[in-house]
Amino acid sequence: MRIGILGTGGMAAALGGAWAAAGHDVVIGGRSRERAERTAERIGAVGHGGLEEAARHGEAVLVAVPAAAAPHLVGGLAGSLIGRTVIDCTNPLVPTAEGPVLDTGDTGSVARRLAAAGPGAYVVKAFNLCHVSIWTLRSPTFENVPLAVPFCTDHPTAAATTATLISSIGCTPAPCGGLARAAYLEATAALVIGLWWAGGQPRAAFPSPGEALRP
Repeated sequence: MRIGILGTGGMAAALGGAWAAAGHDVVIGGRSRERAERTAERIGAVGHGGLEEAARHGEAVLVAVPAAAAPHLVGGLAGSLIGRTVIDCTNPLVPTAEGPVLDTGDTGSVARRLAAAGPGAYVVKAFNLCHVSIWTLRSPTFENVPLAVPFCTDHPTAAATTATLISSIGCTPAPCGGLARAAYLEATAALVIGLWWAGGQPRAAFPSPGEALRP
């Protein structure tokens, strides 16, 4: 699959590298072509360039920039993103003394902001719950269970594309409904990251029903 990556930071490199290793055709795009070139070379992407070039390249386009900048970026590229699966992996978090809190404004989620900024794009919320280091693993598996990747979207085509991208890196697609539910994924990220910062283990809070119902 052709994948355009908007951004040159940690998430861009980690997910872009996972997809490149899985055989996808990845192009890194950034405001700095020099940084885009360095990231592309490091992860084995097939190419690099500006943001517009990456957007036009991808059947799927990953938005891997800070959450506050993402809507403006998508709005500026709206014409190039029409009909493309646009994956939002951002978390709109603000640190406080009690842990991170969400900063999503009146739209409910950054994903909804992206959909409003690029009305022709097929926006998906995904890949926002795990630390960047998880995406550097090949076929992430924990306690013999492949990592589940929740995602939300309103578009069947985008759902199928996202499921393919998730499966191709050894993870399990976990559809969670339409884009209106993206706010729940962003809120879950705030909760989980807060638990990590407090020294807790989020996985311990979610035993499987099968474990709970054992005789």
